[in-house]
Amino acid sequence: MKVDGMRAWVSRMGWGVQQPGVFSRFADSETEERYSATARALRMPFVRLYCVIFMIVSLAYLITNPNLVSQAQNAELAIYLGASLAVAGGYICVTFWDAYVRHPIIDFIALLLLSLLVGRANYVLFEYLAGADAGLHVVAVINRLVLAAFAAVTLAGRPRLFVIWLVADMLAWFGSALNDLDQPAFIFAALSYFGGSAVMFAICLAVGRTSRSAFILADGLDNERRKNEELVHNMLPPAAVQRIRDGRVVADSYADASVIFIDMVGFSMLARRISPGHLVELLNSFFNQADNLAAVHHIEKVKTVGDSYLAIAGGNIESVNSADSAIAFARAVIGCVHELRQVAGVDTVGLRVGIHSGPVVGGVIGATRMAYDYWGDTVNIAARLQGAAPFNGIAISESTWLRARSRDDFGTPETMTLKGVGDLTVYHASIGPGEGEATVEPVAA
Repeated sequence: MKVDGMRAWVSRMGWGVQQPGVFSRFADSETEERYSATARALRMPFVRLYCVIFMIVSLAYLITNPNLVSQAQNAELAIYLGASLAVAGGYICVTFWDAYVRHPIIDFIALLLLSLLVGRANYVLFEYLAGADAGLHVVAVINRLVLAAFAAVTLAGRPRLFVIWLVADMLAWFGSALNDLDQPAFIFAALSYFGGSAVMFAICLAVGRTSRSAFILADGLDNERRKNEELVHNMLPPAAVQRIRDGRVVADSYADASVIFIDMVGFSMLARRISPGHLVELLNSFFNQADNLAAVHHIEKVKTVGDSYLAIAGGNIESVNSADSAIAFARAVIGCVHELRQVAGVDTVGLRVGIHSGPVVGGVIGATRMAYDYWGDTVNIAARLQGAAPFNGIAISESTWLRARSRDDFGTPETMTLKGVGDLTVYHASIGPGEGEATVEPVAA
């Protein structure tokens, strides 16, 4: 029930990664490679620890053997144990190689060499102990199963590779015991060995399966975390995100920014003619185009309110000349009106754009549905200028005109009285649908 509940929870989270079978691999080869590398990286400290323990035990044998065995036997044991020390030391060194986690065959070869060397060392020891009528094969089985336990964990997730290693180890042990097949001790030792090997194989499968399941959950959590990070950074500037995480107030001041306010003309009439679904699709398509153009011209989108689009140049995204960037962006957006008309199926839809340059204050207010917003007279004046812009045209303040290097199509200024602002010098430029799109180059940030 717990497993089924976990699978249902993972399914609800939308991770969509198929649970692997006992011998199966992930369907996606990239996922399989990432799983193998991640699991082996996590096991790496234990591989090194086992090798250190193995080397300590081997040294203890080398120190003790001269006091227990004959000179000839001690010399033979020194060869096998010395080679084992070299293999174990080399094994540790290889784990520090950056590409180690991508080559499980390294574990297989090292473990096989250690198995053969330990087997030969045990054979020499048991020959010496034979005269004492000790349970030699039982001791041999215990020593080999200690190594098998390590192999079961190290090769977890690669059960076929473990089976091959286990068969090779069995053959090596069986070959060393051929001379004692008729002894009762061999029968007990064989039972112990094969029973222990079966347990080790089960451990290998269990560790592999649980590690794969853990990898699925961890990988799913990482994916969800990345999606959340992308969503948060889509709504808030990176610097603001860090300050919010630190518990700091997010408040910024920008001395020279250009605010762009875009409004769709004829939206109310359009809303009465098409279905709500089509209307939302139309707005979404247009605003996506505006977002793409904002990225090209280094403009920061602030928000959309109904059919209005608020953006800023020179805020969180640096700009060499905020006025030029804002004007270039406005021209490019108006250049897309012909596509908007084609999708809407009417010729009465158009845009008005207002731009004003000056100081603004930006920041995040509140603890729910947070968004980075801008305030100040500059924002209010840009909104008022939008209402004074010609159909499919741009209205800019004198402040923006003075900052801009590109003043083409802005004719004689006009003094206008704007609600809540008062008298203001305004420059107008009309741009026909389809114009500006191919001729306006993005302004470098």
